Amino acid sequence: MHLATTPPPPYYAVIFTSVRSDIIEGYAETAQRMEELAKQQPGYLGHEAAREQIGVTVSYWESLEAIRNWKTNTEHILAQQTGRSDWYTAYTTRICLVERAYSWGDFNL
Repeated sequence: MHLATTPPPPYYAVIFTSVRSDIIEGYAETAQRMEELAKQQPGYLGHEAAREQIGVTVSYWESLEAIRNWKTNTEHILAQQTGRSDWYTAYTTRICLVERAYSWGDFNL
């Protein structure tokens, strides 16, 4: 298991919670591509995800501007559209300012 390594706060977290449909074709490949693409975006700090029928992905960003730029990335827009038409029955996105963070233990096993 690996948790994102983030700088000291403040920074932003985008929490994407979704309910999957029964359609799986192309989902894993697109999720992997979005991870690779997000890592290339200026301001990206890391992410953590748990995916089953209900999925939660938390990505971390330096600024609201970095989040806006990711939201308007052309490939990301296409993935969003396919998510709405095929992969999800519902989702919600929450954007939060991380003001405090602390950890315990070795998460990078």
